[in-house]
Amino acid sequence: MSVTSFIKSNFLAGLVLVGPLVATIAIVRIVLSWVGGFLDPLIRGTRLAALTANNVLLAQLLTLSVLVALVTVLGYLAQRSIGQQLFGKTGQLVTFVPVVRTIYGSIRQMTTSVVNRQSDFESVVYVEYPREGVYQLGLKTGTSPADISEAAGERASSVFIPGSPNPTQGMLVMVPESQTYESDLSVRAAIRLLMTTGMAQSNDAVPLDEPEVSSGVTDAG
Repeated sequence: MSVTSFIKSNFLAGLVLVGPLVATIAIVRIVLSWVGGFLDPLIRGTRLAALTANNVLLAQLLTLSVLVALVTVLGYLAQRSIGQQLFGKTGQLVTFVPVVRTIYGSIRQMTTSVVNRQSDFESVVYVEYPREGVYQLGLKTGTSPADISEAAGERASSVFIPGSPNPTQGMLVMVPESQTYESDLSVRAAIRLLMTTGMAQSNDAVPLDEPEVSSGVTDAG
């Protein structure tokens, strides 16, 4: 083996080893910076830094712990009747604002599908898009309007094509049922696949018959 080949081979091996680690550290730093930027106004507003001897890191950890505890309590209440009534009415108020309703509804459906293994989507399908021979993962949302079915000459389905890795962004297409192919994936597994850009394999996904965990929050959409 030549010196050039030796250096190249070992450099590539080292790059494979170090590259993911450097990328992970960079992403973690970005996330920590974002979290810090979110927590700092809360810390200043509550004067929590003074209670921790101006230790910013300790104040951030304490604030984050309080937020986690608060979300946990809200989740507990959401699974009780009082929480269903309270948060159900809150959701109804959100739906009065057209733009907010659309954003809230799409994100709510995605998070519910991922966290609670239940969804308003009917099923997971594959459609040939944007050209024949290329398949997109889609979430069937229901039956298309009658005029679309008439134009297609058969019953058509409304299919939401999510983006990847952000499945809350995508597009709605009307597809004849003969051109939709049912998938064995659950909605939760499909969204997980999209969020990981295909790295979450279907054999690692949650089975379709796994018991559902109710969120207890009535969807107002």
